[in-house]
Amino acid sequence: MKNGFIKVCAAVPKIRVADPQYNVAEMLRLADLADREGVRVLVFPELGLTGATCGDLFFSESLIDAAHAALERFVAKTRDMNLISVVGLPLAIGSALCNVAAVCRGGQILGFVPKSYPSEELGDSRYFCFDDPCTTIKFDGQDVPVGRDLLFTCAEVSALRIAVEIGSDLAAPLAPAVFHAAAGATLICNPAAICDCVGADTLRRDLIRAQTARTRTAYLFSGAGEGESTTDLVFGGHALLAELGKTIAERPAYTGESLLISEIDVLRVQSERRRANACFDSVSYQEIRFSLMLSETELTRVIDPHPFIPEDPAARASRCESILTMQTAGLKQRVERAFAKKLVLGISGGLDSTLALLVMVRAIDALGRSRKDILAVTMPCFGTTKRTKNNATVLCEELGVDFRCVDIFDAVNLHFRDIGHDPDVRDVTYENSQARERTQILMDIANDCGGMVIGTGDLSELALGWATYNGDHMSMYAVNAAIPKTLVRHLVAHAADCYERQGGEKLAAALRDVLGTPVSPELLPADESGEIAQKTEDLVGPYELHDFYLYHMLRYGASPTKLYRLARAAFESVYDEETLRRWLKTFIRRFFTQQFKRSCMPDGPKIGSIGVSPRGQWKMPSDASAALWMAEAERL
Repeated sequence: MKNGFIKVCAAVPKIRVADPQYNVAEMLRLADLADREGVRVLVFPELGLTGATCGDLFFSESLIDAAHAALERFVAKTRDMNLISVVGLPLAIGSALCNVAAVCRGGQILGFVPKSYPSEELGDSRYFCFDDPCTTIKFDGQDVPVGRDLLFTCAEVSALRIAVEIGSDLAAPLAPAVFHAAAGATLICNPAAICDCVGADTLRRDLIRAQTARTRTAYLFSGAGEGESTTDLVFGGHALLAELGKTIAERPAYTGESLLISEIDVLRVQSERRRANACFDSVSYQEIRFSLMLSETELTRVIDPHPFIPEDPAARASRCESILTMQTAGLKQRVERAFAKKLVLGISGGLDSTLALLVMVRAIDALGRSRKDILAVTMPCFGTTKRTKNNATVLCEELGVDFRCVDIFDAVNLHFRDIGHDPDVRDVTYENSQARERTQILMDIANDCGGMVIGTGDLSELALGWATYNGDHMSMYAVNAAIPKTLVRHLVAHAADCYERQGGEKLAAALRDVLGTPVSPELLPADESGEIAQKTEDLVGPYELHDFYLYHMLRYGASPTKLYRLARAAFESVYDEETLRRWLKTFIRRFFTQQFKRSCMPDGPKIGSIGVSPRGQWKMPSDASAALWMAEAERL
């Protein structure tokens, strides 16, 4: 339960229709298994104590009384289990019979939640009342609230706020979950008995994912399975856990498994709501508080080590094409509105400038202009290698853009003499002088030809401040500013695949060699073999780690403790714990100290949910203190 992780379970017991005594024994068996696994929220299917397919047997007082007794037994037997349970049964409320979910914890029934809408397939409008029975009833000597407006809040983890909708309520035009979320619920539990048919599991999955995305919730669905009557219907026992539009875990129908166990992240849900600043907590519900004993939650859910990159190849290709299209559209409009005669780019043969060039070519093509309106300038100096210079040359030739080489050795050495710097001292002045000389040349060339300088820096570099202030940090439009380094790689790889399919084998080969080149600013001389000596990831750490930390800190406000825990789960077989801690501290330190570079960064198109533009995506004072975050990181 620490860091917001709550272990939850959708239980699908094998039942006997109209046999509450058998059914409660099976449910207790599964509850015991779930409790041993550390589950804190447990959901059984709709009308699970009797079965949902009893038909006119629901009119029998014997069945209603037996269900009542079975619930009393379940509550008593789970008294000492450290979990909250949702159990379905028919319940007599006055002269009406209702299809309800009993929410149980610590030997008590916290509340009864009635189903809101009848199910056509079950025909339950024949047996159950669907009027709003907002009231309190006596049950086993307790005063128990009854209503659809019940919100169950955990005293120890205030972000865990549970509400219940039942079965086909999920598909209603005004689904109860919408109102539950508006009242503050972060976890919607659905004990369901929805019959199976062709395509039903896909429809449910889509409905639940859409519901959680729209309402910013987690959703735990437990569908009736084996044992329900197959006279006219079939029930597959589909179970699913979703969170913020994504499936976290799923038990496909007819698999025979009884428990679907995984974790939700209620702090992640809460962070998403705060970011949305929408109408949550705007509906008045009756809040019922309960306690759970705090414990460490063992993570079993998959933590994606590369959150910016879809795992599925088809989805990845689609996203890459979409991103390139957005970059192109942004640049195309900027060129039109600026009346730019030329687009000027510093081409290094590295990843970022390669991606910028690819976008520029697309934009110029979309404008119907000659590719000679792109002027790519390579500016070799002390650290430039034959490999990167050759790749830059091949890319420009194959793409048909105007290409120029401006050697800056003499200019930089003259600058060193002017400022009194010893060129044998290879410090930050030695490096940044080259970066600023290159930017000056690009800006002056743009002035000379009536053009605009296109920036190459990416989101990861901006987050770490890995850019020379007023050097490569500056441009007239930064097409890569919202794209993390890990995603830049996939965009270039996608372009290589596209050009290869079009017959551009030489261009594709050059792009793939760029992908194989170590990331480097090439500001220090090459080694004795002429290879790159200054490798960025040796200095600031692996970009895949920094992109991971960046995503979870900016998107969900994760603390250093949580970032470290997530990274351990995501990179367990890749990095040891000391490595994760070391680069986490580097990330925090650099992210805070380098904000001044982001506060005056150039325009660039927003691409995803993460960005550091001070004009809308990330507002932070340049002199904010990192002490709170660093102190927590030091304690890891």
